[in-house]
Amino acid sequence: MSLHLDLLLFAVTCLALMSGFPVAFTLAGMGLIFGLIGLSIGAFDIGYFFALPQRIFGIMTNEVLIAVPLFVFMGTMLERAKIAEDLLDNMTRLFGRLRGGLAISVTIVGALLAASTGIVGATVVTMGLLSLPTMLKRGYDPALASGSITAAGTLGQIIPPSIVLVLLGDVIANAYQKAQLEQGIFSPDTVSVGELFAGSLIPGLLLVVSYIVYQNIRAFLQPDKAPPLHDVEPITLRQMLTSLLPPILLIVAVLGSILGGIATPTEAAAVGAIGTILLAGERLGASAQRLGAAALLLLVVLTSFVDLRLGRDELDLIDFALMGLAALLSLIAGISIIIALFKIYALNLLHDVMRSTTHTTSMVFIILVGAALFSLVFRGLGGDETITAWLTDLPGGATGAVIAVMLVMFFLGFFLDFIEIIFVVVPIVGPVLLAMDVNPVWLGVMIAMNLQTSFLTPPFGFALFYLRGVAPPSVRTSDIYRGAIPFVMIQISMLGVLAIWPELATWLPEQIFD
Repeated sequence: MSLHLDLLLFAVTCLALMSGFPVAFTLAGMGLIFGLIGLSIGAFDIGYFFALPQRIFGIMTNEVLIAVPLFVFMGTMLERAKIAEDLLDNMTRLFGRLRGGLAISVTIVGALLAASTGIVGATVVTMGLLSLPTMLKRGYDPALASGSITAAGTLGQIIPPSIVLVLLGDVIANAYQKAQLEQGIFSPDTVSVGELFAGSLIPGLLLVVSYIVYQNIRAFLQPDKAPPLHDVEPITLRQMLTSLLPPILLIVAVLGSILGGIATPTEAAAVGAIGTILLAGERLGASAQRLGAAALLLLVVLTSFVDLRLGRDELDLIDFALMGLAALLSLIAGISIIIALFKIYALNLLHDVMRSTTHTTSMVFIILVGAALFSLVFRGLGGDETITAWLTDLPGGATGAVIAVMLVMFFLGFFLDFIEIIFVVVPIVGPVLLAMDVNPVWLGVMIAMNLQTSFLTPPFGFALFYLRGVAPPSVRTSDIYRGAIPFVMIQISMLGVLAIWPELATWLPEQIFD
C-alpha cells in the first residue's frame, strides 16, 4: 500500500503545483495529508515528522544558502539602477552597424547580466522592455528578436553565479553525501557550489558562442530580417571601457574570488553585493565610488596573497605595514559604501531593492521548509526504494537512468518552476544516480542546462510568458514561440554535446579544486 501512496503523493503534488497553488503550501500540505493517511493505515512512521525541526534548523544555519539573498540583491540593484540599459545602449553602438548586430548585443548583455545577477525573470523583462521595441522599429523579424531576448535571458540559469546553481549545488551536495553513506562510505567526498560554478562556466560560454553563430548565420542568409543600423553613433574606446569595465570587474571580483579559492560562494556574494552598491551609486551620481571600488578590489587581491591574521606567532614590520594598508583600504571602501547607500536611499531605490530581495528570499526559504516536509513523507512512504528500483531496472544502466531523469525533468519544466524541480525531483533521483558513479558536477551542470531548456520551450516556457507580458501587441504569441524554437534546438544540442563529452563540465573544476 505504501508503494501506491508514494507515487500518488508525487503525482498529486505535481498536479497541485500545475494548478498554480502556492508552492510551499502545496509541498507541505500534501506531505502532511499523505503522512497522516499513511499513519492511519500503518504505512508511515510518525518519527519522520519529529525530524522536521532538525531539517528546518539545518536550512536556517546553512551558510551556502546565505548567498541566495546576496545574489538576489545584486540582480535587483543592477536592474533598478538601469545599469543594464547603459550596457545595452553601448553594445548597440559597438555592434549595431553589423548585420544582426542588435541581436548579438542582446546576447552579450544577457551573458553579462547572467554573470552579474543570475536572475532569469528580471533579465528577460528588462531586455524585453529595452531592446524589443528598438529591434522591431529597426526592421528585425519579430521571431528572431523575441527568440534572442528570451534565450539571452535564460543564460542566468547556467552562467555562474546563478541562483539555480547555488540551490542545485546544495541539493546535489546533500544527495552525494547520502549516496556515499548508503554505500558504506562514512568519510564521504564533498561537492561544493564553487565546483558547480566552475563546471558550468565552459558550457555556458559555449552556449553564448552558439547563439551568436546562429544569429550571424540568420543575418547572412536573411539580411532583411536582421538589418544593420547605419545611423547609430559609433562608440569611443573611452565610452566602451567606462560602460564595460565596472560590470566586468564586478564579475571578476565575484567569480574570480570563487574560482581562485580566495572566497566561498557566500563570501563572494557579499563582495558582489557591496560592488553592486558602489556601481549603482556611481551610476546615480554619487562621488568617490570609483575610489571605493578600487579599494575593494585591491583589498580582495591583498587578502588573497597576504596572511593578515593578527593571531600569528611572528609578525614583522612588513606584516604590520600590510595590515595598516588593509585597514586603510577597508576605511576607504566603507566610506564609499556609506555615501552610495545615502544616494540610493535618497532616490527611494534602496527601499524597493530591499523589499524585492526580502520577498524573493522569503519565497525560496519557505519553499525549502515545505520541500523538507515533502521529502520526509516521501521517504517514509518508501519513495526512495521505489525510485531506486525503477531507475536501476532501466536498460542501459547509469546511462539509461540519466536519460530517463533528464526526460522527466524536461517535461516537468513545462509546468513547474526550477525551484520546485530542484527541491522536489532532485533530492529523490539524485542519490540513486550518484550511487551509480555518476559525476556529481557533471550531473549538476546537466540538470541546470536541462532546466534552462525547459524554461524556454513552447508552449509553457516561463521565459516566453515573461516576454509576452512586456511585448507590444504587434508581436504575436506565435512569433515568440517560433523565435524560441531554434534556440531550444541549440540548447538541446549543447546538452547532447555535454553528455558525450563530460570533460566540458569536469575539466575546469579538476584543474582548480584538485
